[in-house]
Amino acid sequence: MTTLRGLYAVTPDWNDSKRLLAVTEAILAGGCRIVQYRNKATSDCHRQEQAGALRALTRRHDALLIVNDFVDLALQVEADGVHLGGDDGDLAAARQRLGPGKILGASCYDDLALAGQAQAAGVDYVAFGSFFPSQVKPAARRASLDLLRAARQEIELPICAIGGITPANAPALIAAGADLLAVISALYEADEPKAAAERFASLFGREKT
Repeated sequence: MTTLRGLYAVTPDWNDSKRLLAVTEAILAGGCRIVQYRNKATSDCHRQEQAGALRALTRRHDALLIVNDFVDLALQVEADGVHLGGDDGDLAAARQRLGPGKILGASCYDDLALAGQAQAAGVDYVAFGSFFPSQVKPAARRASLDLLRAARQEIELPICAIGGITPANAPALIAAGADLLAVISALYEADEPKAAAERFASLFGREKT
């Protein structure tokens, strides 16, 4: 299984499946090995179609597919795991449904205590953010580098940072303890998504592909 470290691409709410798959493939070609499918703005049927196509794509690139929010969907498409936000369901219940072989991640925003609870519930990684202004969630709660440093001391799991991350501000997050960088706009809105992924991947010393 791919190590939970490095660039973690999160898909935007694109209904254009052809575009979504083409850009995701470029990102994977740039060295990304973890993709989260997140689209809360479409129908269940379309969501299943996109998730299934991404499952096939990530398999071809030996990458992980994580589904945001929908445990049923993750199981249907045989995804590698699920990521849950604070309002997306009970972590312990999700852990039980997924079983021990699947990945479970949790959004902890700017709350270290929430991360401790998530760890106790059996998650595989915790996510903090938003660390920088985000186009996707401009009103999101802001997390600090000090929080990331504290989490690195207290949390034994891989730590994911999210929110407005670019190749320019990412090194500070890694230095503060982030194992994973969850990125949406700086990948999917980039003029050259493959090159953008390569820049992020190189921050972790990952060999480019």
